[in-house]
Amino acid sequence: MTGVPKLHDDEVEIDSTLVERLLAEQFPRWAGLPVRVVERSGTDNVTFRVGDELAVRLPRTARTQGQVEKDIAWMPRLAPYVPVAIPEPLELGVPGAGYPFTWGVYRWLPGAPYAPENADPVRFAGELAEFVRCLREADATGAPVPSDDPFERGTPLAPRDAMFREALDELREYFDVDRVLASWDESLAADPFGGPARWIHGDLMSGNLLVADGKLSAVIDFGTARSADPAGDVMPAWWLFEGESRNAYKQALAIDEHTWLRARGWALSLCLIAIPYYRHRNPDAIPSGQQFIADLLAD
Repeated sequence: MTGVPKLHDDEVEIDSTLVERLLAEQFPRWAGLPVRVVERSGTDNVTFRVGDELAVRLPRTARTQGQVEKDIAWMPRLAPYVPVAIPEPLELGVPGAGYPFTWGVYRWLPGAPYAPENADPVRFAGELAEFVRCLREADATGAPVPSDDPFERGTPLAPRDAMFREALDELREYFDVDRVLASWDESLAADPFGGPARWIHGDLMSGNLLVADGKLSAVIDFGTARSADPAGDVMPAWWLFEGESRNAYKQALAIDEHTWLRARGWALSLCLIAIPYYRHRNPDAIPSGQQFIADLLAD
């Protein structure tokens, strides 16, 4: 069977046959159920649907293992605070069948990834803002906090400055360098976050937001969730929305200008720094990045 296409040089081989073997060895009550890959699985994990009620998630690399353990510890604590479903881990799998990492079995959450075609953007902006507000109110005692890794969401922008400028120099033929730098420098100059830290999801992109009956029904993939700068959950303003819906999201969260600028810098840098990494793995990396950054700069 053909393996899942790889996004990283250090990624292990993953396919549905592996999932079938892992289930047969460790959770035989679920052996024999149909297994199929979820096409939009994400960059850190590969997700498979198992039967009608289950999902299996496997880390792609050693860098992203440990997510299931984090979910087991924190999803039951966060669930009572938020208004929609979040991941429900059922079992922790261990290395086996030639697969070297821990992995997880979860309850399958129905719904389709958010798109303007399946939910009214303005109403959806309000629903997502309500989720973010509720998550911020969750008890953060003992919560994970950002490390010194400059890729950790909800952290200061300054440690990303050298990487940002290096990526922009590599991509200067595709972007208006002066305009990009002007926006970046404005974000760098914004007042730093002064606390208190709040729970953030950190990756509120369309693939992690499920819609059912035109409404937000679930938020998944809490791999970047931690107690940090709330600006980390302002980035959907550009990832998901535009015009009226972007303004609705900003107003619903009562975002001050410095938080807005920090979030805009994060959204800009995440896109720009990722393009050189993915440009040979994803042919759409440059065109989609150009469109996203043009929209951000025009905001």
